[in-house]
Amino acid sequence: MSFIHLQNISKQFPNGNQLAVNEVNLAIEQGEIITLLGPSGCGKTTMLRMIAGFEIPSHGAILINGQYVYNNKENIPPEKRGIGMVFQDYALFPHLTIEKNVAFGLNKWKIFEKKQRVKEVLELVGLLEYAKRYPSELSGGQQQRVALARALAPKPHVVLMDEPFSNLDAGLREKMRYDVTAILRKANTTAIIVTHDQKDAFAVSDRVVVMNQGIIQQIASPREMYRCPKNCFVAQFLGKTNLLQGKICPDMKHVDTYIGRISLSNQLSEVIDNVQISIRPEGCLLVEDGYYSGRVSKVTYSGEYQELEVVLGNESALNETMILYAPVEQEIELDANISFNIKPESVALVEA
Repeated sequence: MSFIHLQNISKQFPNGNQLAVNEVNLAIEQGEIITLLGPSGCGKTTMLRMIAGFEIPSHGAILINGQYVYNNKENIPPEKRGIGMVFQDYALFPHLTIEKNVAFGLNKWKIFEKKQRVKEVLELVGLLEYAKRYPSELSGGQQQRVALARALAPKPHVVLMDEPFSNLDAGLREKMRYDVTAILRKANTTAIIVTHDQKDAFAVSDRVVVMNQGIIQQIASPREMYRCPKNCFVAQFLGKTNLLQGKICPDMKHVDTYIGRISLSNQLSEVIDNVQISIRPEGCLLVEDGYYSGRVSKVTYSGEYQELEVVLGNESALNETMILYAPVEQEIELDANISFNIKPESVALVEA
């Protein structure tokens, strides 16, 4: 059995017109880092709060480490679920030192064992030398590590983190993604992280759970999720993409579209009449005498690459556009005619 198991979980708020979480099933293995990813209002934070025990499900059951923490007969309170929580604003006590913040959840421990555990987790997060300081004397990244140390101190079954990187600037955010992941791996802790940021999710997760309108859209590893999105929502939410409609060719390896025939990375096993494909911009390679061509209508410099908006099509499909990425060193002018090829591995069939 999975370490954490959500069984047909739903949540209807009293004044809500629709379910905030709708019949969700999710199995998480011990030591796995899972990210709930989606736009605001998709139900990801509500799911986290139901696992923690802060919200009561309208329907379903939740198991943690083989025990029901919620079903139609049982509702174990949050403090008895074996859960560590890292809040978005860290929620550190400003009047307590770092070591006292970390020790806060260890009231029932013996004094010697408490001191040893505080030392262990502060060493784990690299902040032992800051034990006597106060939260106001630490940087944002250090405060976050203190909050994580406090959550890990009681040796919880699972750590829940709500938007843990949202209060950090870009440079620190990237470092903390690495630090938090390394700490969780070293502690062999199961973790569920809520975020609306694709880069956060991809950097820290074993698997990503994409949600929309209370429903899980797809569960996959970051690589699989990006390369093989299940539907149009997932494809568009995980960065820029080009969505084209087409028809599968008889060889089951190509799709005919208004811009021409496009190769698939794998041969299909069943006939599908009309399909939709997602093409990532980085899969479109600018070359001389490429199979596809168009006119550059917009150039946006993004630092690592240039984003091109290219007008394609023929007489029956005027003003259709695609987004392509080009190297920053390549000189590209507005209204220039370009040609390109499409890598099959950047093409995915998606549901509407």
